[in-house]
Amino acid sequence: NVPLLQAAGKKNSLNLLGLTEAELEEQFVRGDGPGGQATNKTNNCVVLKHIPSGIVVKCHQTRSVEQNRKIAREILQEKVDLFYKGEDSDVFKEKKASEKKKQEKKRKAKENLERKRHFKEMQELEKK
Repeated sequence: NVPLLQAAGKKNSLNLLGLTEAELEEQFVRGDGPGGQATNKTNNCVVLKHIPSGIVVKCHQTRSVEQNRKIAREILQEKVDLFYKGEDSDVFKEKKASEKKKQEKKRKAKENLERKRHFKEMQELEKK
């Protein structure tokens, strides 16, 4: 089970709920983390809040304020879509599908490893 708001971050979703600028509250704050003076002296971290749902997104992925604003809006749009649509959201469905793919890949790798181990054992028995 995927917690709904952690499923955001997928880029292929086309069927998301729209956001209007009137519903958003935007702030620019100093970022945190590594980067020293470049991070500590510039207000390029974007904090975006969707007022009706109360969802807050903080984005400090790049040094550019404009890029951070764009990325924050994309992430917020996905989270709002998840908030209102829940398991019917495309973002949630994509996350579930990618998890299923990952599990299948792990299963196949495990089977291959087991086959190799069995093959080596058979070779050892033939040598004796």
